Amino acid sequence: MDQKTGFSLLQPFGMDIEYRRIPDHVMHDLGLDKFCQEISSDGKERRLVANVLSQISDDPKVAAYRQHIFGDIFRSPELRKTMLELFDKIQFMRDFSTMHKTSDEELGLWHLFHRLDELDSYIKTVETMRDRLSDERIQSEGLISLRDYITELYEDACFAEMKKDIAALKMKASDVQSVTLGINVNERFEAVSIGLVSVNKKPFKRSGIVSNFADAIANKERIQDTSDWDGDLHYQLIDREEKRGIIDHMKNEAGLLAVRSSFATDARAKSTIVNAMADGAMENSTFYLDTVVNKMLSSLVKKLRDILTKYANVAIVNISGLVPEFIYYIRCAELIGGLTEKGCVFSEAQPVAEGETSMQAKGFYDLKLAMNMENVSEIVPNDLCFDQKHTVYILTGANRGGKTTITQAVGQLFILAQGGLFVPAESFRYVPCDCIYTHFPADEDKTMDLGRLGEECVRFKEMFSRSTNKSLILLNETFSTTSFEEGYYIAKDSVKALLAKGVRTIYNTHMHKLGYDAEELTREIGGTGAASLVMQTEEGKRSFKVALAKPEGSSYAKDIAKKYGVTYDMLVGGSGS
Repeated sequence: MDQKTGFSLLQPFGMDIEYRRIPDHVMHDLGLDKFCQEISSDGKERRLVANVLSQISDDPKVAAYRQHIFGDIFRSPELRKTMLELFDKIQFMRDFSTMHKTSDEELGLWHLFHRLDELDSYIKTVETMRDRLSDERIQSEGLISLRDYITELYEDACFAEMKKDIAALKMKASDVQSVTLGINVNERFEAVSIGLVSVNKKPFKRSGIVSNFADAIANKERIQDTSDWDGDLHYQLIDREEKRGIIDHMKNEAGLLAVRSSFATDARAKSTIVNAMADGAMENSTFYLDTVVNKMLSSLVKKLRDILTKYANVAIVNISGLVPEFIYYIRCAELIGGLTEKGCVFSEAQPVAEGETSMQAKGFYDLKLAMNMENVSEIVPNDLCFDQKHTVYILTGANRGGKTTITQAVGQLFILAQGGLFVPAESFRYVPCDCIYTHFPADEDKTMDLGRLGEECVRFKEMFSRSTNKSLILLNETFSTTSFEEGYYIAKDSVKALLAKGVRTIYNTHMHKLGYDAEELTREIGGTGAASLVMQTEEGKRSFKVALAKPEGSSYAKDIAKKYGVTYDMLVGGSGS
């Protein structure tokens, strides 16, 4: 959240929100690392999206606030395009700005001109952002608040005054084509002081410096009695590289070194540098031109500096604090928009504070699967709900039948919805969870010390102790690394503990007996219910559809045995061929 503006695009203004961070491995277990990788080629943006999705709150107001902002951004490609262009400008201005400087006198006149260009860009950025956010299609609280803030800034009297001053000074600065310097010399023609004679609208014209100097010295009539300038714009350009001999001669004979300055054509260039060398009379006059001119403009410079500190920082620094939040929504909108064009179905989730049904999902599917498929019409959607009678699902079914996929899909729904994004489902109504935990098989190198079963027990206990009745737990083949008897004993007690705490859970397992015992476990605990959920098969073929039913383990095995000719009758009777 941006601390200076006082509001954020990720949570409503004035709310004290508590967030919990999803464990790092959860995004990987649920396949959402693929989603983040596809978001952007920029690693910083990928980490940004992953970080926002990983920080969740169970307050439905946060989810709704984010979702409305995302809806506005998703439905307005023009807004996304304009904002990205503005963000590039803001980043450039922050990287190369002179706004962090504290003294205009130290920077010089030409830095002042450069600053005017920066401010002009700042003003145009604020104007463009205000105009784009004024689109009547924008309905979200967050973007309307941002629009009001920018409009208030824009309509502030001082901001208008700054615009006027900058426009006037830029117009005057654009007329500067040359400056005339006066150099005082002693009897040995050594420069002892330098001063600004005039600022001119016309550039000097080239002429012969040696002949002019000789004529001026030889002809007494051409030596002026006063220091007033006669308006002559002739001069000879002395280039450090190409006129090395002249420079050295002038330095040796008169103690004067003139260095070419390109300020007439480049406002960012360094000013003229003059060194007086003889007898230490004047050690250094570096940037003297800037000092003189800035003193002439001192009141305007100070006025600008005061206004810039207040308004350029507000307009750019504060707004730029919201850029990462905008980027989060824009990149997610672009990816989800692309998937929608591919044929994927997305919907706006409906967060609620509480209810007898804590989740009702219809027509949902696994997002990672959809991202990897060429023909998304082949995806099989499913329906599922969590309520008092269905708090813990014991999910069984054939290998490669979709158990892991549907387990991942449920977790994806909650994370994407609470992140404010559209979800891969026809509809999704839910009570937000305070955290999501996954228990998927660990890598071999993580089980060396405790053994696989020991590692699974440690992870489950830690996860269970952190969970609440508002959490979501997703188990994938937990306690399956030991014998059936041992695994079943631990799994049964674990399910009873989950029911007692009332944690929404999907337990994907091959232990069909656990599914058969769901009703018994419900009776033992009371209050919340366990249910057997099955990945159905049709004539031995996987349907990838789930249904509330007793486990199909034995019947499915018979179908497979018949298909491959390994029943007793088929083997012994000779029909196995």
